[in-house]
Amino acid sequence: MSEVYATRRSRLRECCNASGTAAALISRPANVRYLAGAAPQDAVMLLGSSEDLLVCAFPPDDRPTEGRPDESLRVHVLPASGGDPAVAAARLADGQGADALAVEEHHLTMARYRAVAAVAPRLRLAALGAAVEQLRVVKDEEEISCLRIGAEIADQALGELLESILVGRTERHLALELERRLVDHGADGPAFPTSVATGPHSGHRGHRPTDRRVEEGDFLSVCLGAAYRGYRCEIGRTFVIGTSPADWQIELYDLVFAAQRAGREALVPGVAFRDVDRAARQVLDSAGYGESLQPLTGHGVGLEIDEDPQLAPAVMGKLDACVPVTVEPGVHLPGRGGVRIDDTLVVRPEADGGPELLTITTKELLAL
Repeated sequence: MSEVYATRRSRLRECCNASGTAAALISRPANVRYLAGAAPQDAVMLLGSSEDLLVCAFPPDDRPTEGRPDESLRVHVLPASGGDPAVAAARLADGQGADALAVEEHHLTMARYRAVAAVAPRLRLAALGAAVEQLRVVKDEEEISCLRIGAEIADQALGELLESILVGRTERHLALELERRLVDHGADGPAFPTSVATGPHSGHRGHRPTDRRVEEGDFLSVCLGAAYRGYRCEIGRTFVIGTSPADWQIELYDLVFAAQRAGREALVPGVAFRDVDRAARQVLDSAGYGESLQPLTGHGVGLEIDEDPQLAPAVMGKLDACVPVTVEPGVHLPGRGGVRIDDTLVVRPEADGGPELLTITTKELLAL
């Protein structure tokens, strides 16, 4: 794996050289992990003019991490008196003779930015922008393997829950049980706070679990994800509790299912982000739900649960192969109920079988 991380840093160095900076300070945790393999909390990466360094407040061995840092990368640990690794990295860059340092302005607070500038006034600070995030968009097969395993864990946790008795249990209890099952099956933990919404609560987008108990005839909408070796995926499903679904529930579910299928089928290399969104959105819009739709149809996943690309109406750009994304349209009717169907897939060319579905729990409208 050392070669993988070295190649990633080399690609970033090419970006820096093209913009006239020989050194870069990477502080966003997911970006540090992408370039270093693993890192203690608050560690930063110095892409130096003469040497790359992982700058840490404490040694990697002293705290549990999701793996080990790249063995070829020298670790610089701050003295026991402490300090800010970002400030220390700027001082080290100055010591290497760099005349400019690219920083992640979108991540550094104003206070840290000023401290970095103050410790090495000779350095010209430049904007690195989202260079690392852009490198992270296309995943290698090792990254996709981690996502695939995470999806299997999430599928397993959800499948086991569906086999249990649900009526009378609270949303909060079900969410906690799902998160426990994720860990039991090998996940680092949940990829994000698990959402369980029942009955009228399913009619609110972004609902957080409460003490409402599951009742007969409810829609049960669940969204969960597993983190595995740092990589995060998600799955969302909607079911009916106890009885045969009502006509309005079947109609709403079939509509969202059709929209989700249209979005999945649009995932081909070279397609515009907004065209994937349009494929799903127009199904719901034509049925009269256009004004209440969520702002995007899906997004990238990886070391963070919400990454580029964004599959939204106004976002420019096109999909590449080996980009994992979600497709998650939904319709939410406040006070009544709602449906969300969410899958994680990897964009693949048609010659390789088309989009690879990672989350495989049934999308049939089950009465549990």
